[in-house]
Amino acid sequence: VNCPNFPPQPSAGPAQLSPSLSGLSLQSQTPEEPAPSGPSHPSYALPAPGPAENQLPPRVRSSLVFRSTLTSIPQTQSLLNKAKLPLGLLLHPFKDLSQLPVVTSSTIVRCRSCRTYINPFVTFLDQRRWKCNLCYRVNDVPEEFMYNPVSRSYGEPHKRPEVQNATLEFIAPSEYMLRPPQPAVYLIVLDVSHNAVETGYLDVVCQSLLENINALPGDSRTKIGFITFDSTIHFYNLQEGLSQPQMLIVSDIEDIFLPTPDSLLVNLNECKELVQDLLRSLPQMFGKTMETQCALGPALQAAFKLLSATGGRVSVFQTQLPSLGVGALKSREDPNQRASAKDIQHLSPATDFYKKLALDCSGQQVAVDLFLLSSQYCDLASLGCISRYSAGSVYYYPSYHQQHNPAGVECFQKDLKRYLTRKIGFEAVMRIRCSKGLSIHTFHGNFFVRSTDLLSLPNVNPDAGFAVQMSIEENLVDMQSVSFQAALLYTSSKGERRIRVHTMCLPVVNSLSDIFAGADVQAITCLLASMAVDRSVTASLSDARDAMTNASIDSLTSFRTSVLTIQQPGLLAPACLRLFPLYILALLKQKAFRTGTSTRLDDRVYAMCQLKYQPLAYVMLMIHPALYRVDDLTDEGALNVSERTIPQPRVQQLSVEKLSRDGAFLMDAGSVIYLWIGRNCNPNFLTQVLGLPNYAANMLPELDTAESQRTRAFVGWLREQRPFFPILHVIRDESPLKASFLQNMIEDRTESALSYYEFLLHIQQQVSK
Repeated sequence: VNCPNFPPQPSAGPAQLSPSLSGLSLQSQTPEEPAPSGPSHPSYALPAPGPAENQLPPRVRSSLVFRSTLTSIPQTQSLLNKAKLPLGLLLHPFKDLSQLPVVTSSTIVRCRSCRTYINPFVTFLDQRRWKCNLCYRVNDVPEEFMYNPVSRSYGEPHKRPEVQNATLEFIAPSEYMLRPPQPAVYLIVLDVSHNAVETGYLDVVCQSLLENINALPGDSRTKIGFITFDSTIHFYNLQEGLSQPQMLIVSDIEDIFLPTPDSLLVNLNECKELVQDLLRSLPQMFGKTMETQCALGPALQAAFKLLSATGGRVSVFQTQLPSLGVGALKSREDPNQRASAKDIQHLSPATDFYKKLALDCSGQQVAVDLFLLSSQYCDLASLGCISRYSAGSVYYYPSYHQQHNPAGVECFQKDLKRYLTRKIGFEAVMRIRCSKGLSIHTFHGNFFVRSTDLLSLPNVNPDAGFAVQMSIEENLVDMQSVSFQAALLYTSSKGERRIRVHTMCLPVVNSLSDIFAGADVQAITCLLASMAVDRSVTASLSDARDAMTNASIDSLTSFRTSVLTIQQPGLLAPACLRLFPLYILALLKQKAFRTGTSTRLDDRVYAMCQLKYQPLAYVMLMIHPALYRVDDLTDEGALNVSERTIPQPRVQQLSVEKLSRDGAFLMDAGSVIYLWIGRNCNPNFLTQVLGLPNYAANMLPELDTAESQRTRAFVGWLREQRPFFPILHVIRDESPLKASFLQNMIEDRTESALSYYEFLLHIQQQVSK
């Protein structure tokens, strides 16, 4: 990774830590002063739960879709190198927004030179001329722009919505289309081998489609089709006029062809009854199958052939390692190596088949979403490429089974409903522009990079995040500020061409202390996580781990040597970077990067996918879960959300020290929520919230007690803040999931990893060298 703070260096083990704890005290200080990042004996304040908007500097608060790792941009690359902090952006461009201004105009005003969209940070020289905030060209204000449709007044161009909103959407005129906008096209591809049918997933998918078929985004042109596969590929003729769906089997998987090209994708409105008939009968059709083989590669080739004329979305449900035809894979996991402290093998794909096919899909505006429901190794490192390069998403449900894993089934049902009904954009591209002097050098997320600043996104969805690493090519000496603009051009499910534009403007500074004062520690952590995923795959896991540790050492060393005027003992950090060592330690203990703990290869690869693909708010919970005490919830300081009272307990530090045997604690780890019940937990909590004197539940019953209502309101509120459904596990002393819960106690020492206290000592030792 070409970032100044990713030089590989040896990492020190616990044996090399100095026993001296002098100077690691945590005095209370004003935010302007450096704050010691001391160990966890004196407690430090963690960010409050919920949206982290209030932790951002005021000028960045306007937009949680756009975050910069540095909210004050260094004047030169050498100043940036000196700070040893990465410069980059984190984007959530298609986020569901409650208030999004939409502008319909025959003229979309853009800079004639660099094509930047007019935005709140341009300068009006007078009523007739505006100056671009990216390239500084002076442009004329077109006549139509003089009229403001909102105020219905003439002659105030600076009051137009385009100049008042940092995020807005345009309905695009015809020059923004290469072809007529495509219809919404959905193709469902289902594994129906013996293994798949045995998990019972087919019932859930068919039932969910039946329930949500009228809620699929689209219009009167929406099309749908189905492919099922085992050792052969099965197509379904759903043409209007048939009395029932007709199954067509293609057994030559070496040379896939479409048996009746015109009747396999049908208009959903015209053929809805046949589609519903098929969904009702599919689970029974394969109920007695003994076919164990699975030809995923040929099924994907068939899907590509079927959709390449229109573009659209392929949803693939897969339950095992593909065993036949192109793209067949063999198990690469050695279960004995799962906890190896040596380097982890097989993080890169075993074949380039899935990547090549994904690039073909991208070229024809087809995105592939992968649902992996499996109890054995599936080689997600290889299969995931089909989604990664076609701008799809990956969903992973390990140990999925209708009988043995009811919590997993509930999670899959909830996620599937959201997936089928959430907003979708088709045939999209996203361009990121930045002020003269800045340049983009690496993108992170699921897409294909079409040119230096253009991402091809056959589908775009509201749950996808992106990150961009930047560098400073030319000195920004004469500039007061720099701007970034992300423009997402897409076709809505209703067939409208739209452009969503996000603009951000940040000040340029020439002192290291200003750079440090404006660091956004969460954005830095998330960008480093993406960089470390790449490093794990291209170099090695231990390289990536060293690089993350060095990132915190190097930046705090730079702060100590170049910013602090008075050298004092201890580990000192600028106020906004106080939690940087904690977040780096949390990353080292995260499933993606941990060593010494048995971790299934697919679990590790999936955690890596999530770090690169999820928006910042969800990634932070994966990295550093939030822990709350919940056996004493009160209404004091509660939020009122749509006539519900949501308790707001204090966030606790992630250490077993903070748990007490007579309490109950809730841990929000993003995709999973744990409710830990102390051995001597208050009997009142057990009866009023869990509904039993001896707890044996794995869910929260709906009881008519104030305590139950408060607890369920709090859990419900946490769940609402993310697009996926976190499972709730009740953890007791004998619970098999107790180890997973304790694994998230980042501040505690494990056999293979330092405690937060020891890690701070290690960093202090390196910084003081």
